[in-house]
Amino acid sequence: MPRLFGFSIDDQQQKPPSVVAPVPKTNEDGVDNYIASGFYGQYVDIEGVYRTEYDLMKRYREMVLHPEADSAVEDVVNEAIVSDLYDSPVEIELSNVNASDKLKDKIREEFKYIKEMMDFDKKAHEIFRNWYVDGRLYYLKVIDTKKPEDGIQEVRYIDPMKMKFIRKEKKKDQNENIVSNRAVDIRQAVYPDIEEYYLYTPKPNFPTQFFSSGSPASGKGGIQIAKDSICYVTSGLFDRNKGTCLSYLHKAIKSLNQLRMVEDSLVIYRLSRAPERRIFYIDVGNLPKVKAEQYLRDVMMRYRNKLVYDANTGEMRDDKKFMSMMEDFWLPRREGGRGTEITTLPGGQNLGEITDINYFQKKLYRSLNVPETRIAGSDAGFSLGRSSEILRDEVKFSKFVGRMRKRFTHLFNDILRTQLLLKNVVTPEDWDIMSDHIQYDFLYDNHFAELKDSELLQERLNLAGAAEPYVGKYYSADYIRRKVLRQTDQEIIDQDKQIKQEIAKGIIPDPNAPVDPATGQPIPQTNGVLGKNTLEPEVEEEKSEAPETPSGGEI
Repeated sequence: MPRLFGFSIDDQQQKPPSVVAPVPKTNEDGVDNYIASGFYGQYVDIEGVYRTEYDLMKRYREMVLHPEADSAVEDVVNEAIVSDLYDSPVEIELSNVNASDKLKDKIREEFKYIKEMMDFDKKAHEIFRNWYVDGRLYYLKVIDTKKPEDGIQEVRYIDPMKMKFIRKEKKKDQNENIVSNRAVDIRQAVYPDIEEYYLYTPKPNFPTQFFSSGSPASGKGGIQIAKDSICYVTSGLFDRNKGTCLSYLHKAIKSLNQLRMVEDSLVIYRLSRAPERRIFYIDVGNLPKVKAEQYLRDVMMRYRNKLVYDANTGEMRDDKKFMSMMEDFWLPRREGGRGTEITTLPGGQNLGEITDINYFQKKLYRSLNVPETRIAGSDAGFSLGRSSEILRDEVKFSKFVGRMRKRFTHLFNDILRTQLLLKNVVTPEDWDIMSDHIQYDFLYDNHFAELKDSELLQERLNLAGAAEPYVGKYYSADYIRRKVLRQTDQEIIDQDKQIKQEIAKGIIPDPNAPVDPATGQPIPQTNGVLGKNTLEPEVEEEKSEAPETPSGGEI
């Protein structure tokens, strides 16, 4: 067995031996619990659908080479990752974290450092697309083993085809359990110690035997890497029956294959039925069969004039030796018939019908959770009017992109956790409490969200204006702010503070100041003395300083 490579961050607060459970951890990471013998049977043959995860990811990558599938995937990725000239695609949001400002600044600094290591601002589109297509993402966290307090030095991308997460029972000493039955702890027998690590195979030459006997899973061809050394992010979709992590493209496999077959059959049909064919009825009279066939061939070669255009030389030449795919029909006709006759067989009449193609295109987009209106050349364009005019599919698509962003942020959480723990910025216990409140703000350019927010704000302001005559009579001002304008407690405090500052600076007038009934303008503030405004004390101070200006010898 190769030596375990990488590093591990141990939890200081280990659970006591008495805290055990007969049920193992869930396989949300796409791996099941295995026995110590190293049997990986469910990856060897899975009902003939896909033999290994290698084959599954290979199929996903072949799917996006199809133009329609690639267009749908690009719509999803462009919606999730917005590239801007000046702003970063994602920023960390720590407003809900209960920590000091110094600690928050340190976390923001480390997050910026992580993005620079990954070159995320430039490669965000490629990183998200790889994760979306493969359904999983692996990154190796490289550190200086002699100076781990320096944090992560490099983050390297690993091809998912070369990595696998392994979870199996730890091997025990044979003499360990040779005791009486009473001495054996039943809890240890039900829930044994589980070993977790990653297996890296540089050259998976035999993907169908990726987890068979004597394969890299048995430790003879792969490199074991510690769990904390790898950042592993899945799509969140799992086949519970087969215990396999899936991609968002998995639902579209059948619809894409159907679209391909329908398109190929359409091309074949049009090539064979599009041209018109002629039928030549040649009168052979009373000639014998052999002579009649010879006469028919002579007539066919005499009148069959095949003119070919040479694009290289620009010449026209007669090419009788080549047989075309769409040959005319030459039929003999005996004496007593209507003589020599030429008729024409019409070509296909329904060549313009592509209803089935459009159906399978829409089915492909629906299977990828992309609105049908985003199909290239669709008559139903995206409306930039009121949000009520926007289709329900756009609302569902916006929520789908939001869920994918939430899942993708596990990448940042994992790397940021390792970085903060190595640099002793936070403790593992503090991180467990803090990580639930850390959010990531993605750059957003969805017009639907902007229209929805502006329309909601407009409706709330109109409702607040209609309720203004009843403030102080039936409703309080606080009730209007909370129930109508939907302001939170923190927003009310912040807005009141900003309003006071702007009134003090003279940016906005004081609504409580007395108003001149004649002009309707606010009356200037005084110091309590009639005819003396607030500027007079400053004038007196300037006059008091005037005698100090002259120097000695002046009058």
